[in-house]
Amino acid sequence: MKILAIDPGIERTGWSIFSYSNKSSNKITLEDYGLISTSKIIKLEKRISLIQDNIELLIKNNSIKEIVLEKIFFFKNQKTIIQVSQAQGAIMAIAGKNNIILSFLTPLEIKQIVTGYGQADKLGVKKMLEIQLKIKFDRELDDVIDAIACGYAYCINKKSYDR
Repeated sequence: MKILAIDPGIERTGWSIFSYSNKSSNKITLEDYGLISTSKIIKLEKRISLIQDNIELLIKNNSIKEIVLEKIFFFKNQKTIIQVSQAQGAIMAIAGKNNIILSFLTPLEIKQIVTGYGQADKLGVKKMLEIQLKIKFDRELDDVIDAIACGYAYCINKKSYDR
């Protein structure tokens, strides 16, 4: 089964694709990851449309069965939280339109599952992902690492339920 994990944002939306087998091996594989970027000079509705188009393409090209989003937890900037919520709403609509299972994980849940400590910093999460996935992340932005962590945590969570 393929899972698309998303760290939603307007300027940068991180994404990762995991394949997960709930057979006897319970194998978790990071298939791909990347970033959807939109320019600040483009109108908000066009930026959301670009995010939506890219997510739909990822779903189509990878036979995605589930989407997991990093849940909005806390923002200092009111304008930012509204825009991120709008991007998240577009992604939720895509899931609904395509009959894709949609789940959410909070940053605290993700950190707890990935590192064993819900207050871990970004560097700790990144290092633990490198150990678990046996991949060195050199230049990936936080948004991409967050999406990878979200997808990995979701798969680990599924693995424990499938036992």
